[in-house]
Amino acid sequence: MSIENRTAGDGAGRTAVINTDNRTAAKDMPESALQIINLSKTYSDFRLDRINLTLPSGYIMGLIGENGAGKSTLIRTMLDIVRKDEGEVKFWGKPFDPADSSFKEHVGLVLDDNKFPVEATAADMQKIMSMCYRTWDSGRFEELLKRFRLPENKKIKDYSRGMKMKISIAAALAHDSRLLVLDEATSGLDPVAREEILDVFREFIQDEGHSILISSHILSDLEKICDYITFIHGGRLIFCENKDVLTDKYAIVRCSRENYEAIDESAAVSCRMNEFGVEALVERARVNPAFEMRPAGIEDIMLYFAKEDVK
Repeated sequence: MSIENRTAGDGAGRTAVINTDNRTAAKDMPESALQIINLSKTYSDFRLDRINLTLPSGYIMGLIGENGAGKSTLIRTMLDIVRKDEGEVKFWGKPFDPADSSFKEHVGLVLDDNKFPVEATAADMQKIMSMCYRTWDSGRFEELLKRFRLPENKKIKDYSRGMKMKISIAAALAHDSRLLVLDEATSGLDPVAREEILDVFREFIQDEGHSILISSHILSDLEKICDYITFIHGGRLIFCENKDVLTDKYAIVRCSRENYEAIDESAAVSCRMNEFGVEALVERARVNPAFEMRPAGIEDIMLYFAKEDVK
């Protein structure tokens, strides 16, 4: 199947591009799990500025950006936890209606500050959540409690931060979720526990009707599991791109200042200069291969694009 390019202007003169490879959703599934169109929210000191992105069904999108960039605001606004100023949100091709409670059956939400009743136990949460979701699966919840080694009769207030995040994830997965929306879901977990959680997400996405939107400051986690990376900086969309396209396209070059002058200015995103020379993020194909280059990771790409954006 040919590659399909989706483009969406971000309102700041840029174009966000999503490339879909030959892994397709089932024929009876909508093309996109989530579509955000010109979504904006203004506070006294911050503006989420006309965000456009599309998450195809069957894929994982990582949402990156520094603290205060707008990642959590985007998630909360798209779900109407915070009232948007303008824009439209669609789930599975249908405009999101906050008054339609049925949609919550299919969206598993984990926020960084999820607040379960502190005096409740996991057993209590089983009862509470079964009243909130028609599709609640008690067996699945109990299975995840065991997998995450969460005690059923210990009060949530006595859980560690990592345990609280795990029970939130268990709750998000224990009803008919087709889309997981995760804000810092691996935050507070040690490396072993994070890998355990990532394995759960990998299993979830094996169903081509399932999708994940996940924000995280732990970019190594996102590099492991994400198909797409969306970078929000200062409330604006900087890029939304296939992860492999990003890492194939860009490289870090190190050279003298004199040699750097020989690189086409339009091929370099931004650079750092010091007494020893120059380090720059460049488009690999547009730079002489004689230059010393190393692969650029997602963190490299984010940092250099942020540096370029604030010039």
